[in-house]
Formats: sequence, structure tokens, C-alpha cells
Amino acid sequence: MDPTNQDVPRVTFREALWVWCRVAARSFGGPTAQIAVMHRILVDEKRWVSEHRFLHALNYCMLIPGPEATQLATYIGWLLHGTRGGMVAGTLFVLPGFVALMVLSIIYALYQETPLLAALFFGLKPAVAAIVAEAVVHIGRRVLKNWLMVAIAAAAFVAIFFFHAPFPAIIAAAGILGLVGGHYWPQTFHVIKQNQAGDEPERAVDRAAVVQSVSLSQTIAVAAVWLLIWWVPIGVLAWHFGPQSVFVTEGLFFSQAAVITFGGAYSVLPYISQAAVNRFRWLSLPEMLDGLGMAETTPGPLIMVVQFVGFMAAFRNPGDLPPLLAGVLGACVTVWVTFVPCFLWIFVGAPYVERMRGSRLLSSALSAITAAVVGVVLNLAVWFMLQTLFPSPRTATLESVIPQVGSFSPASLLIATVAAVVLLVWKRGMFAALGICVALGMVLYALGLADK
Repeated sequence: MDPTNQDVPRVTFREALWVWCRVAARSFGGPTAQIAVMHRILVDEKRWVSEHRFLHALNYCMLIPGPEATQLATYIGWLLHGTRGGMVAGTLFVLPGFVALMVLSIIYALYQETPLLAALFFGLKPAVAAIVAEAVVHIGRRVLKNWLMVAIAAAAFVAIFFFHAPFPAIIAAAGILGLVGGHYWPQTFHVIKQNQAGDEPERAVDRAAVVQSVSLSQTIAVAAVWLLIWWVPIGVLAWHFGPQSVFVTEGLFFSQAAVITFGGAYSVLPYISQAAVNRFRWLSLPEMLDGLGMAETTPGPLIMVVQFVGFMAAFRNPGDLPPLLAGVLGACVTVWVTFVPCFLWIFVGAPYVERMRGSRLLSSALSAITAAVVGVVLNLAVWFMLQTLFPSPRTATLESVIPQVGSFSPASLLIATVAAVVLLVWKRGMFAALGICVALGMVLYALGLADK
């Protein structure tokens, strides 16, 4: 097609900036809803991105560690306006949730024992457990299309639930299995299809033409810059507060989590929960559920729950700082090391990925990894549901979630059932489920039917 075709929209940086603000303001409801918002605005309304280009970018973002919706925004911003476009799109996508969750974390840390907040979170936690269970169904429908994918999901669940296998090992094994299986048995492993360019008209990203041939030296230079941006702040914190400070511990741990966050936030939450609750003792499992509820109800990626974890960890281990100041710093450190790697993966890998549209081996690896993620998310759903239906003390750890006789909560079961009906039967959105369940929980709490 003639690249001078006047029907192809020219997108200015200022115009894109306001559109990314719109996307950020509507980024509620988890990755599926966020990706749908981007598709509606960028593909259908603005017609800046073609369908196959959008889905190709999404497939890559699902193959790399990190929150796929944030990385998809960064990728498309990069396609439109290069590095500055990607940085603006990715940063704006995270910023509203960062501000909202910071405010909620401060309120929670200071007033979590008040009756009003206790009543609110009583209704919120069963709804969150139902939302995680619904995520199992949603992901499962997408990838569990033959007996092998079901077997991979079942094996992942057994490995992590009964044998406490490390999450990174499960993902690595699934990826290797997908690559090998995709080579020898492509029809069985090639479940998640890549999308090919068809007869779609040229769009703005095609006119932008930011995808140029890239040399190894350029790739190394880009990687070096972003690695410095990632790690220099951790070095400064270690120099100022000492290598054993909570801020350095958070920086190192959440940097590790950022590297293994394949398959979205739900897949890595068991790993983060186990470490935060049992290994570091930063917070209790009920508090982890509260944090997830806050992340579910604020804009931005669900993985923002790590901001709450980072806040509470530093708030309770402030060192020489005032607790609130330490909490804010801990939250900032956690968010920094969680999202800076997203820019690294995109700016280093996207130029190469643009040349690999339609790779069957990549699709096979993604299929196996996503099947394993179904098992991992099922494990998370079981944990959360047990904690919700058989509530344990605020000091509970993951090992103590096994229900005790007489601890069953009928009120929590009622709220979780209502949430499941709203999500799976009535097909309403996450906000409808959360709103109904919070209102029901507050009524039950006021009537004295909740465990206080």
C-alpha cells in the first residue's frame, strides 16, 4: 500500500498523550477488561492499530514476565512514537492506580481495626475469592482445549499445592515442554494461535515506521540503560540504609518476582503471598486478601497489590524513619522494581518480535505456559477460598489455612456464592460483583452475622 495514503491517520504525540490518559482512567477490572478498553479505543475507535498488529503485540506481552496489559500499552506507545511513546503510555497506565492504592494503604495501616473498614473488607474478601475462581474459568476456556493442556494444568496444580514446587520451575518446565512439543506435535501444542497480517488497511502504527533494523550493539546499549535505571536506586538504598534494610530486601525480592511473573498477576500471587506472609512476616494472609481487594477495585494492573505489600512491610519495619514515611518509600521501591523491567522487556525485545509474527513455536510455548498458569491460579483460588470460608486469626500464615472444625463461616459462603452468580451466571462485571458483595457484607456485619 502507498505509505502516503491520506486515509491513514497521522497521530501526534499530544493526541496520543490524551488518549493514553483516557485508557489509564478506564483501566479498571483486571487485565481482560483493560485489554478490551485498549482494543476498543485504539483499534475500533481511533483506528491507530490493526487487529493483527494488536493481537501480535498482545501475544508477545503474554510470553514475557510482567503485567501484560501494562506492557501492551507500552508496546503500542512504542510503535506509535518510539521510546518516549512507550514510556508515556506505560507510566500513565500505572499512575492512577499507584496514587489510589497509596491513599488506601495509608488509610488501611492507620484505621484497619475500625468497624467501618472491618465491615467493608468482610464483604470484599469473599468477592475477591470468587473473582480469582472466575479467572480460573476464564483462562481455562481459552487454553484447555485438549487432554494435554488439561494434564499440564493438573500437573501444575499438584506440583504447587501438594509439593510446594517453585513457581519459576513450573513455568520454565511448561515453556520447555511447549517448545519441544510444538516442534514434534504442533497440532496438539499449538492451542493459542498467533495472528497473521491479512487484507486489513494500513493503520497509524504502519505509517509511524518506528520498527527499524536493530544491531546487537544497540540492543546491548538499551539493555544497559534500563538495567542501570532498575538497579542504581537499589544500590543507593543499600548505601544509605544498609544492605539488610527492609527497602533493599523489598527491592531484591520484587525484582526477582518481576522476572518470573509469567501469565499475569494471578499466577505469581501464590509465590508473593508465600514469601510475604511466611518468609518475611510482613503481613498476615487475611491482610494479603485485603490488599488484593484494594488492587481489584482501583485502576491499573492487578499486580499493584505488591505496592500494598511493600507499604505494609516498611510501615512495620521502619528503622529510623517515621512509619508512614517508611511505608511510602517501601511502596515506591516496590512499584519501581516491578514496572521498570516492563520497559526493559519491551524496548529490548519488541524490535525483534516485530519480525517474528506468526511463530508457531512461540505460540506453543505460550499455550503450555498458560495451561500451567491455570493450575497455579487454581491453587491460589483454593487458598483464598479456604481462608475466606474458614477464617483464621489475623496472624495466620499460609500453612494454617487448613480449616478447623467449627470455624466455618456461612456468611462468607453466602457472599462468595452471590459473587459467583453475578460473575458466572448473570455475566456481570467485576465492579457489579464487588459492589453487591460489599453492600451485603456490611449488612451482615451490622446484623452481627460476621466473624468479628
